[in-house]
Amino acid sequence: MAQDPHQVAELCKALEANKGKGRGGGKKSFSCKKTTFAVAGSDITVDSWRFNDWDYKRDDLPTYARGLFTTKRSDGTPEIAIRGYDKFFNVDEVPSTKWHNIEHDTTGPYELSVKENGCIIFMSGLEDGTLLVCSKHSTGARSDVEVSHAMTGEKWVRRHLESVGKTTQDLALALRAMNVTAVAELCDDDFEEHVLEYPPEMAGLYLHGLNFNLPEFATLSGPEVHEFADKWGMRKAQYVIIQSLDEVKQFLAKCAETGSWEGRDTEGFVVRCKLRSKTASLSPDWFFKYKFEEPYLMYRQWRECTKAVIAKKPPKFKKHNKITEEYLLYARRQLAKDPSLGQAYNQNHGIIKMRDGFLAEIGQKGSDIIAQEKVEGGGYAENGHQVSNVVLVPIATIGCGKTTVATALVRLFDFGHVQNDNIEGKRDRPQRFAYAVTSEMASHKVVIADRNNHQKRERQQIIDDVGKVIPETRFVALHYVHEPKDHMLDDIRKVTRHRVLERGDNHQTIRAGSKSQDEIISIMEGFLQRFQGCDTSSPPDSDFDEVINLDVSASSLENLETVITHLYNAYPGLLPDEMPGDKEMQDAINFAMGHEVTTKHDLSFNKPDKKHKNQNQAQNRNSKTPPQEKSFTPDQLIGKLEYFSVPVSAAHINSILDSMFEKTDAEEAKMYRMLKQSRRIQGEFHVTLIHRASATQQDMWQMWQMWQMYTEAFRTALENKKLTDKSEMTPSLGPARVKLERLVWDDRIMAFVVRLFPAEGGPMWSSANAIPHITVGTSRPDVKPVESNQLLARWEVGDTSGGPIHDKEVPGGVILEGAVKPVLQRNALGK
Repeated sequence: MAQDPHQVAELCKALEANKGKGRGGGKKSFSCKKTTFAVAGSDITVDSWRFNDWDYKRDDLPTYARGLFTTKRSDGTPEIAIRGYDKFFNVDEVPSTKWHNIEHDTTGPYELSVKENGCIIFMSGLEDGTLLVCSKHSTGARSDVEVSHAMTGEKWVRRHLESVGKTTQDLALALRAMNVTAVAELCDDDFEEHVLEYPPEMAGLYLHGLNFNLPEFATLSGPEVHEFADKWGMRKAQYVIIQSLDEVKQFLAKCAETGSWEGRDTEGFVVRCKLRSKTASLSPDWFFKYKFEEPYLMYRQWRECTKAVIAKKPPKFKKHNKITEEYLLYARRQLAKDPSLGQAYNQNHGIIKMRDGFLAEIGQKGSDIIAQEKVEGGGYAENGHQVSNVVLVPIATIGCGKTTVATALVRLFDFGHVQNDNIEGKRDRPQRFAYAVTSEMASHKVVIADRNNHQKRERQQIIDDVGKVIPETRFVALHYVHEPKDHMLDDIRKVTRHRVLERGDNHQTIRAGSKSQDEIISIMEGFLQRFQGCDTSSPPDSDFDEVINLDVSASSLENLETVITHLYNAYPGLLPDEMPGDKEMQDAINFAMGHEVTTKHDLSFNKPDKKHKNQNQAQNRNSKTPPQEKSFTPDQLIGKLEYFSVPVSAAHINSILDSMFEKTDAEEAKMYRMLKQSRRIQGEFHVTLIHRASATQQDMWQMWQMWQMYTEAFRTALENKKLTDKSEMTPSLGPARVKLERLVWDDRIMAFVVRLFPAEGGPMWSSANAIPHITVGTSRPDVKPVESNQLLARWEVGDTSGGPIHDKEVPGGVILEGAVKPVLQRNALGK
């Protein structure tokens, strides 16, 4: 089957059109990520296309390939270089893999391939005879995890080819002549251990597919794949052919009893068949999978328990209790004999050897244990009941991101969420907080007890008070690690202060936008000094069912993923079957970051502190007459001038910004959405005309003259004003009109380029800035609005040495009405 250049061009066009798009593009949009790689030993580059996992459930993708690389021939013709399988799902995971739909929509024979336990490797031939070897999304040209997979895969390719006297170019030419991608599983315990064992004599690339490089999925049969593997020296993924679906179900059910086939443990099977079609020759290939839960969940539990023992922590387990206790006795003996085993184990080496040593000692296989437990009806601490009554208890300080993670979890899973800051008043707050948690447990399997819980007494209180009402509660600590403090606090201070001060007033108790920095930092420092880390060797922390350690310096997205992954592993069945993908988690974090705080109060609960209360009382006692209003002369007010500007409507500016980015892709809107979500868009907008500092610069006679012109206009406007009335001390100097022309931004600052026009019958106003502008916002507090001048100077001459600059025309020639206003120095008129 040859490639159709027109079809491939249309495919690339569709992918490019949706590159980087997120959910903001509407329900009908999907998102794909493009990454370009240079191919080692060749002048050719290839583009990797990656969809979000949940998008594969849509019915409108241009292709469903999971692993797709495109390139261009020397004459510019586009072609598919690598083509993975269409994404396939587990039985009952999606509607199409429900047994009744499989029966209705598919036809035999059914080819069941053993699901090998490794990482996927792709191979294909390029135009210049180069063999391209990739992992799912990488060619091996970068130093990340997937790169090591691709590079290790390439080493195994060479080893296999040498065994049959062939070269990589021979394989490349053969694959290109067939227009196929060879799909294999890299299984090598020396490189990376998984759950199943692959000793040296079994290690290598297990070939299990030959896919045609076409937009639509088409693949060769198992016998053809085996023939190819024999010819090129590769290992073969075993398969069995079964004619009817009823026989398939019986076969899988039998294998699931032991989690094995023909005496060898396996994760499950990939089932290959055809979708029904009126024309048999046109029936498309279709895959689904059938995964076995056991004994792999037991093996994973043993692995995590062993790591806990190595870390000198009490291992926690809920299934396979008796056999796990026996295994741990064996593991402890081995670790005591050879302490070096622990270090290797933590680096994921020796895991299988430890497990197999135990199984050899008791003379059983994992499948034997599972079968025996089913007969005895034991092994599961849950006794077949679904887990519920789980309370997540953060252990944190201010700025760790605990509420962001909590809100994201609620968004994803509809957990109950009780925020301590929503408990009004001081009386019996801890008890009322615990009561609110138990109330939420009535309608939620998981509830987040959202307060800092940074001291042991707080953890003891929530565990005791909730446990009295619901004794079977499972407490899970979300532990934001702060210790050892002498090594960690400096970095934690830096990260948390930045977050809190950047957040401003969008917090229920810490309003950094209103309070002084010193006051905020003092409050935060108190929490840091009082923080008591989680120690499961003694109460109350020994009562936690699970402890999830989180990194304060990591992003909320990373910590969210850590929490979700741990919960999936610790409590099978607690969360939905399919774990959220990267995009779903990022969307949840974006929602949490944009969440407005509605209930706000001071840590003092709106009561003045004693010092200020006494000062106010003393003032009231000593005041016999109301304070007199201050009076100023025009010269005094001119001496207090800071700058002149044209304020414009914030509502209009925000509306224009929203409309400009409403339908743009995620990459173009990235800076704007970041400013909006982090509340870094200014609350007021103006065009600066001239600043006092500009008038005092040396060799700037024109600036001085401009300053004088504005100050004289100010003096004239003050005539006949009541200069004891603050509202009359900053009068308008006259109307002005502001035209918004372009929006310009980089990763630090965003600003509108504007043009000033006189209002009808009014004077022409000018700006001391080379390019008049309105600053929209800055990415961080340390980026000052004045940087707009440097940004626009670089933009005007096309200077990108400081990083890429983006610009966007303001549609419709928007003109805003305004007036020139003087701005006095802060507190110039008194408080």
